[in-house]
This record gives sequence, structure tokens and C-alpha cells, in this order.
Amino acid sequence: MTDFNNLSAAEAIEKLKKGNKLYLDSINGIGDISPAQRLKTAVEGQHPYAIIISCSDSRVIPESIFSAGIGELFVIRVAGNVMDDHQLGSVEYAASHLGVKLIVVLGHDHCGAVDAAINHDPEGYIKFITDEIKKAIGNETDGYKACCLNVRHSIQIIEDSFEIHKEEEHGLKVIGAVYNLESGSVEFDIT
Repeated sequence: MTDFNNLSAAEAIEKLKKGNKLYLDSINGIGDISPAQRLKTAVEGQHPYAIIISCSDSRVIPESIFSAGIGELFVIRVAGNVMDDHQLGSVEYAASHLGVKLIVVLGHDHCGAVDAAINHDPEGYIKFITDEIKKAIGNETDGYKACCLNVRHSIQIIEDSFEIHKEEEHGLKVIGAVYNLESGSVEFDIT
């Protein structure tokens, strides 16, 4: 297994794109989930090459989408890929302690959380998620456009929280992407 510890953000983006291409052409999972890889990461620790903040939707599986195995991606999943202090703490850990250079906010089409924010006024804890999405999308009613606005909003929260522009000189980069449920393809740099 390759050591991803020193991958630049640009190299990590290319690796994600290649992994998504493999995924599009595959019938079975491709990432290394072997006993040897489990042992290696247990002994040597994790060295992921990208942080992926994605929706909890069961159809959105970042490790599969990017043909990644054990130890390759640091995945944070929350409905609607919204950001709060817990997600920011996870991003901070992966960026500062694990040396990950790329942060990807991965939205997806047909997102139930985005739909709930557009078309419903839920109660309970879900409201925390839909209220955050409503801040992001304003009056937008098109699901795909709202998804993109929501991704951009999460990117902005990350950039503001970590002063990404200062960190860019050290190689840290944050980008947005949208996963298409039907085709399996990922559109990068939607910002």
C-alpha cells in the first residue's frame, strides 16, 4: 500500500478522480480491505489522503465512490453534510494531527435533508439540520441547486473556521463536489 502521508491537495484530488473512475466501471468494491491492510493500519496508524464530509445517506459511500480501502479516507458523515463544532473538530484533527491536505465537502442529488429543508418544516433534532440547510439555500427550490448551495455553505464554514487561505500556503485545500446517485459520478469543484 502506498504511503499517503505526503500527498498534496492536487495529488489527492487526482487520486479521488481516478478512484471514482474505477468505481464507475466496477461491479465489486476495489479498495484494499485485506487482513494485511487492517494489521498495517492498526500497527502503523492511519495516513488518509483526504477528508470527506458527506451525507449520511446510505446510498453515498465515500470509500466505495472513490475506490478507497482501509486508512485512505477520513470520512465524516452527517445528514445534509452540514457543519457544526463536532464536524469541525473532526476536520481539525485530521488536518492538524494526521497531516491531511485535502478537505472535500461531498453533497449528492436527491438529498432527503435538502428536500426536507425545501419542502417541510420538521420538528425534533432534524430541525437543527434543516435550519442549517435553510440558511445555506435561502429561497432556492431546485434540489440540485440547493445541494450545491449547501455544499458551498459548508465550505465557507470550514474556510472561516480554519482560515483556509492562510493554510493554503501549507498545502491545505477545501473543495466541493456533488455525487450523482444514478450514474455514480462525482462532479468536482462545484464552487
